[in-house]
Amino acid sequence: MKKYSVQVLRSEIKSQICIFNVYTIMEAKVKKWGNSLGVRIPKSISTQVGITEGASIEIKIEGDKITLAPIQKKEYSIEEMILMISEDNIHYEINTDGPVGKEIW
Repeated sequence: MKKYSVQVLRSEIKSQICIFNVYTIMEAKVKKWGNSLGVRIPKSISTQVGITEGASIEIKIEGDKITLAPIQKKEYSIEEMILMISEDNIHYEINTDGPVGKEIW
């Protein structure tokens, strides 16, 4: 469930700001899926948190609750990837022998 903070301004004799929390709550059925159990995530919730088909999610147990959260994968620029090359992870040239057919070398 995603928690939102909403501010409402009421004008009576003087202005007051009331802050309250709004939760997105939906009920879903647990179904058998092979030897496991599965829950369908409604489209409105998946859209809200950015989960699409095939996305990786993190599953946490917090007390007696199960929490699902999308895993945010970092996207690296080419410059960042080049900076990560070291002697330990560099790929060297591989010799696959000479031509086998009519290849021109």
